[in-house]
Amino acid sequence: MRHLNYSHLLYFWTVAREGSVRKAAESLHLTPQTISGQIKLLEESIGAPLLQRLGRGIALTETGRLVHQYADEIFSLGAELSQRMQSAAPGSPTTLTVGIVSTLPKLVTRRTLEPVVTGSEGSVRLVCREGELESLLGELAVHRLDLVLSDRPVPPGLNVKAYNHKLGTSDIGLFAHKRIARKYAKRFPVSLDGAPVLLPVDASALRRRLDDWFESNKVAPLIVAEFGDSALLKAFGGAASGLYPAPMAIHDELEYMYHARCVGALDGVAESYYAISPERKINHPSVLLITETARSQTFA
Repeated sequence: MRHLNYSHLLYFWTVAREGSVRKAAESLHLTPQTISGQIKLLEESIGAPLLQRLGRGIALTETGRLVHQYADEIFSLGAELSQRMQSAAPGSPTTLTVGIVSTLPKLVTRRTLEPVVTGSEGSVRLVCREGELESLLGELAVHRLDLVLSDRPVPPGLNVKAYNHKLGTSDIGLFAHKRIARKYAKRFPVSLDGAPVLLPVDASALRRRLDDWFESNKVAPLIVAEFGDSALLKAFGGAASGLYPAPMAIHDELEYMYHARCVGALDGVAESYYAISPERKINHPSVLLITETARSQTFA
């Protein structure tokens, strides 16, 4: 197969998506006979059947599943290109697509990205995607993301062209709803022995630092819940379910949103935050705004 007919591929992809030739024909405003004939030509070009009868319906063959995977990527990239071109039209807002590591505290993320939303006066449309660092770096490498926000730098040895721009560091404190905070603030950190705590899952880097801090201070709190999502952890903390760790940089937001009080700072426990970009020197105006505001205000 020297040349692929993308119209034939579109007809096949639509049939696979809709589940039948009839529904695909309605979606494309063509006759079922036309759809079937074009798919037949695609099968001849590929040299293998793509569809097979299954009762009254159809199913993908093994080759059909493989072709469908590639078609999914092709047409999703086409849609992405179309959106980019539309956003590049005169008068249209430019798009800043940011990948956010799922373990990054949501309030830190909001404060970091807020300058783009409030300072661009509608000239920039912010798009946020959450995921694991490695998968987000893969999207950054193929230019599906403009920036990645992370609580750790690019792992050493990872074959991705990406550069760390440190935004700042925040000490970590233990917070609690104001109804119970005073009880544990007395005689801190001895008061933590047996105290109910809400912690990040044990796979996170922060959790390991917390466990080390508890051990070095000879306290054994009662772990009542573990969370992979920092916002959910704070929601439970806001219901006075236990003490929870959070960056001191968002102290004011925690007091306002969750009626929290800081029980005590954890000496030696801190978290650093990074903007990861595909270029060594940042030139994107919105990314420059993010990094400069974070360094001069959020983590100053």
